[in-house]
Amino acid sequence: MTYVIGSACRDIVDKSCVQECPADCIYEGARAMYINPNECVDCGACRLACRVDAIYYETDLPDEEFAHLEDNAAFFSAVLPGRDAPIGDPGGAAALGRIGIDTPLVAAQPPSLTTHP
Repeated sequence: MTYVIGSACRDIVDKSCVQECPADCIYEGARAMYINPNECVDCGACRLACRVDAIYYETDLPDEEFAHLEDNAAFFSAVLPGRDAPIGDPGGAAALGRIGIDTPLVAAQPPSLTTHP
C-alpha cells in the first residue's frame, strides 16, 4: 500500500509534502509530484502537509482520481519520454533532483487554471 498524488497537484507542485516525508520518496516531474510506491513507508505525513489536498491513501482514492494510482507507479517503472531506462527506486528524491518529465497521463492534461505563487 502507498500514498498517491492526484490531479490537484498538477501545475501547482506545492512541495509542502516533500519537507515532511521521512522516506524522501516524493519526486518532482515537470508539472506534478510523484510518490515512489516502493520507497513510501505509509506514514501519512505527506497527506497531512499537502496544502492542496492532492494526496490520498490508495484505498481512499475517489473514483475520478483512481488513474493516478497506476500513474504514480508508472513514473518509476516505465521508460518516460527522453529517458533510456525507468527511474526505478533510486533511494531518495533529494539526491536525484527534479526529473522534469511527466507521465503521459499528466503530460496530456491541459494546464491547470490554478497556479501556486
